[in-house]
Amino acid sequence: MERIVRPLSRQLTRQRLRYPFSVPSSPVILRLYSMGHTIPPLKDKSLFIEKAYVNGEWVGAESGKTFNVHDPSDGKLIGTCPEFTVSDTEKAIQAATAAFPSFRKTLARERARMLRRWYQLMVDNADDLATLVTWENGKPLADAKGEVMYAASFFEWFSEEAPRIYGDTIPSSVPGNRIITLREPVGVCGLITPWNFPAAMITRKIGPALAAGCTVVAKSPGETPFTANALAELAHRAGIPKGVVNIVTADKNVAEVGEILTTHPDIRKVSFTGSTNVGKLLMKQASSTVKKVSWELGGNAPFIVFDDTKDIDAAVAGAIASKFRSSGQTCVCANRIYVQKNIYDEFVAKFTEKVKGFKLGPGFEDGITHGPVIHSRAIDKVEQHVRDAESKGARVTVGGKRATELGDNFYHPTVLAYMTKDMQLASEETFGPVAGLFPFETEEEVIKLANKAEVGLAGYFFSSDVKRCFRVAEALEVGMVGINTGLISDVASPFGGVKQSGFGREGSKYGIEEFIVTKSVTFGGITEPGL
Repeated sequence: MERIVRPLSRQLTRQRLRYPFSVPSSPVILRLYSMGHTIPPLKDKSLFIEKAYVNGEWVGAESGKTFNVHDPSDGKLIGTCPEFTVSDTEKAIQAATAAFPSFRKTLARERARMLRRWYQLMVDNADDLATLVTWENGKPLADAKGEVMYAASFFEWFSEEAPRIYGDTIPSSVPGNRIITLREPVGVCGLITPWNFPAAMITRKIGPALAAGCTVVAKSPGETPFTANALAELAHRAGIPKGVVNIVTADKNVAEVGEILTTHPDIRKVSFTGSTNVGKLLMKQASSTVKKVSWELGGNAPFIVFDDTKDIDAAVAGAIASKFRSSGQTCVCANRIYVQKNIYDEFVAKFTEKVKGFKLGPGFEDGITHGPVIHSRAIDKVEQHVRDAESKGARVTVGGKRATELGDNFYHPTVLAYMTKDMQLASEETFGPVAGLFPFETEEEVIKLANKAEVGLAGYFFSSDVKRCFRVAEALEVGMVGINTGLISDVASPFGGVKQSGFGREGSKYGIEEFIVTKSVTFGGITEPGL
């Protein structure tokens, strides 16, 4: 082994790799190095797992087939995961089904302790989890660390909600009857999560499911499966019984795996985060067995800056935080930024200057503020929106081109001024590092523009007028509103949208409701006649 490490170390040093790390000695890591990969170091190398997690065991696909996972920063192979089929996924569903009768009877306080232990293990391993997030997603390491702590907070929050699933006693309208309600877990849950928050999207679903007493089969994203696998390993260490949490992996077979999760009769609930088009397909499939479902789908968030805003710098900072977090690859990021004409030029100048200060590059490098987008399709869409806006009169004040000197998946953070409603970006979610700034004149006009979208996930505005704050918050057709802030994600706040952004809520006291059914129980003949 030593003979392998030393030549590799010398070779990597000569190549001046971006990741200034020593060569680790794990056999798994050595095998990957020999294949030409750069491996960020993990304190606990056993958290890097190239399997799926079914019934408490790490398994491969029946066929032996795997799919490749690449680092979006440089395109290099990270590793492989099993290419699950319908048959493989059915085994996971069977495991969750077998575990459910026992787990549902587990004392709520004990489920709370399990989630609390899982939370603590996430905190204890936060650096390694953040490394995995950056490695497979590309976001800067500081952002990844923030995501990991946000993700862990869902386990902490729902560990506290688990013992507080209360029923009611209801006065009956029939003499001698008494009515009570029981709050029960819905059953086995199929969870489908996206790649943009590899840790937080899965904990936001699994946390309330387990708190309610459900068991789960979670489909991790093909682009970012290793973070989910590390979380599953921590679940095992937290003492969560086998079959309660199952993680299935697939890339080419994602459609058939999604179909079995939405149609299998043993799955009683499906929760999906992803695009509106895929959500519509899954909803149609889930209707075949009338499952309980919740969808968190696409967004096209308006961000409005009124001229009564006393602190334009704060509005600029809020818009920057909302738009460019994770290089614009969030469903709640500002996609259309509307600025009132009286302050438009000042806002454009200050906003552009902030973006010029960004540092683009691989997420592990020091000082990097923004990383790559996830893959070539994302780059193509960004480029399409920029070129379309330019052709229709928009002006690029910064960026506006690919950063090919850094790699295939990098695009310079871009600001487009003098946007109009006929441009693609006005009606389509970009999901990339492009900010379109639209001038507007009146409150009535901007509300109409903001609501002219099929989706309604998040909306933001800055104003110093209290009456306007209430008025606009009520007028925006979205599920979440940020007033004088560009960041609204909080474990305590219900997350979800309206219109074609879906339905149901995640996080907060409402999040657990998605995994619970209410049973009414009526007792007759409680009192004797005349008493």
